[in-house]
Amino acid sequence: METRTRHIAPLAVLRMAFGSIMLFSTIRFMAKGWVHDFYVAPRFYFPFYGFEWVRPLPPIAMYIVFVTMALAAFLVMIGLFYRISITAFFLCFVYVELIDKSYYLNHYYFVSLISFLLLLVPAHRYFSVDVIRKPSLKVTQVPRWTIDIFKWQLCLVYFCAGISKLNHDWMAEAMPLRLWLPANGGLPLIGPLFRQTWVAFVFSWFGAVFDLSIGFLLLYSPTRKIAYALVLVFHLVTGWLFKIGVFPYIMIFVTVIFFSEEFHLKFINGLRGIFDRRSLHENEKAVSLRFPPVVQRALYSILTVYLLLQLTVPFRYLLYPGKLFWTEEGYRFSWRVMLMEKGGTAFFYVRDARTGRRWEVLNGQFLTPLQERMMQTQPDMILQYAHHLHDTYEKKGIHDPIITVESYVTLNGSGSRLFIDSTVNLAQQQENFLPKKWILPFH
Repeated sequence: METRTRHIAPLAVLRMAFGSIMLFSTIRFMAKGWVHDFYVAPRFYFPFYGFEWVRPLPPIAMYIVFVTMALAAFLVMIGLFYRISITAFFLCFVYVELIDKSYYLNHYYFVSLISFLLLLVPAHRYFSVDVIRKPSLKVTQVPRWTIDIFKWQLCLVYFCAGISKLNHDWMAEAMPLRLWLPANGGLPLIGPLFRQTWVAFVFSWFGAVFDLSIGFLLLYSPTRKIAYALVLVFHLVTGWLFKIGVFPYIMIFVTVIFFSEEFHLKFINGLRGIFDRRSLHENEKAVSLRFPPVVQRALYSILTVYLLLQLTVPFRYLLYPGKLFWTEEGYRFSWRVMLMEKGGTAFFYVRDARTGRRWEVLNGQFLTPLQERMMQTQPDMILQYAHHLHDTYEKKGIHDPIITVESYVTLNGSGSRLFIDSTVNLAQQQENFLPKKWILPFH
């Protein structure tokens, strides 16, 4: 594998593309006031299982984290102090995402993975400020895997997203697009089409075919330009219709890694202001990067574990009984994008075992509106909240309070039905990777 090298230009362009979209995304996040809304205002947070120790910092420190993230993204983009900046970005981004699962999105997970992979590759050793500072860093040839690992990751994301669409709701019922598309019915000229059922089916089937095939079309040189045009159309239309933030643009920017090294060299030379007709390689001395054997073995070991996790984690839902969209056990980190419309209500009750007194909790006293909305349909968050209520009321003098919930959920227009066994004392249930038997089955 060591002798299989490629020009480093695709890595340099990827670094610039990723850094620029992350800089924009972080500034946008701060400008919208989400640092305060998500990480300062809440009284309670929903950490991921095993990461309960991750807590938000004081308000001023949280703003410093985001400013650091924006600065790191800028430095990654220009390639200055690259190893420090990409490490700082990765650590800050992952830290923020671990604080509260209420804000989990597939594209946040994707950003975490891409930034981790950028930690492992020498993306700063060509067309960067680091090379200007220290010319000896410049290389033109890098091991092929440093580029292919990003292609592999993107293909996996798309293909898993396609597989996840091969379910009854999406393919046979066009759900949830049948619920979502009519919201665009007021658009001029094309608006009435979005009210037609057949249009929802076209969107559903096209989405499945696109996700299943686009990775292969991007890998195959003769179809690459057409495939990228499809990527542009697909993500721009998706972002326009469904207002899903920067995710479409992240995918558009990162997918350029599939283009040939000649394409990336032309792009870089365009940025340099060189517009002559000479060969791109004419004045460039070939310098190959070779990792020391110890470093190479360590990288291969890390990537082997990484690839195994990426291949298995999306399919862990097979270990759980019941309808995946209902229980959501094994749902996160599996590239299931926009597959369900799920809403609900949850009425929590506290009962004093000594006196038998029972009263309803006002969720708004403990949770923000967004946290409450997300919690009402996700069993692990319901359990976390129940434990928080137990601890809160115990501190108020109620000995070992009993916490129950009446939760009603509707999934893809199926009608509201009881979600959680209302007789179970959730304060006695513990979070783990085993199936949650107190989730009522979906019939």
